[in-house]
Amino acid sequence: MRNLKRALSLALASVMVMGLMVVGTGASYVDVSSEQNQEAIEVLQAVGVMTGDENGNFNPDANVTRNEMAVVMSNLLDYTVASYKGTSPFTDVPEWAEPYVAACYTNGITSGYDAKTYGGSDTVTTGQAALMLLKALGYFQYSADFGSDWLVETTKNGSTAGLFDGVATGAKEALTRNDVAQMVLNALEADLVKAEKNGSDVQVGDIVISGGKATYNSRTSTDSKYAKIDNTKVDGKYTIQLGEDLYDGDLVKADGADDDFGRPSVKWTYENKEIGTYADDADAVYTATVEKQDLYD
Repeated sequence: MRNLKRALSLALASVMVMGLMVVGTGASYVDVSSEQNQEAIEVLQAVGVMTGDENGNFNPDANVTRNEMAVVMSNLLDYTVASYKGTSPFTDVPEWAEPYVAACYTNGITSGYDAKTYGGSDTVTTGQAALMLLKALGYFQYSADFGSDWLVETTKNGSTAGLFDGVATGAKEALTRNDVAQMVLNALEADLVKAEKNGSDVQVGDIVISGGKATYNSRTSTDSKYAKIDNTKVDGKYTIQLGEDLYDGDLVKADGADDDFGRPSVKWTYENKEIGTYADDADAVYTATVEKQDLYD
């Protein structure tokens, strides 16, 4: 209900005005507006994870390949990709993508279809992208964590971490750049986790039999830099978000801001430079006559 503070009344008041004028979005790309995940796209541009083309377009509706997702993950995790050149085990990865895929493979972020095939030209699915992001957050440290169906476990953990917020694409469907940007922003706002093993592994010769799935709990710290995106505390310590850890507290999300229309919003800054102010989504928008009882309900 927090978004109802002023969003409903402003939506009612501004609907006719919005129909008569073109409102500047402040978007950094000519093809990005509030119809896309503008907040995510602009935050990722500011930190250098996803950028547009030479024509000033982000191409939000373009599908993302597995090769391109490896680039996104390498940028996100700040891998020195040049040092991984020539180390990929896959034979189907083009030269431009090879060091990115190699970096993600070496660090356990991604894997191939088999020992030699990465399938990098295939579009990345929601489930595949979620698995990469969950590994970056610290999930899936043990083989038993995948259970009998990796996609089921990925969907469950991804939902818990909030990776799918604002993303309507099915787990097996191709992701667009628009949706990838939103998932990555969700990951930046998600807690880093640490594994607590359930049971012990048993080794029989060269075979390791896992003792069960791990339990994952949020990592915490007393350092105030870990209150820059989310100031939630557990046992008196701040939970650590991925974005706080990666950018050492320089990426800041401030709640309680207002946009130009006075709507409740959040403001993002990076290295003390404002990225943008983004209105919360209203819980409801009315474009016709409405009774007070409807609003109350």
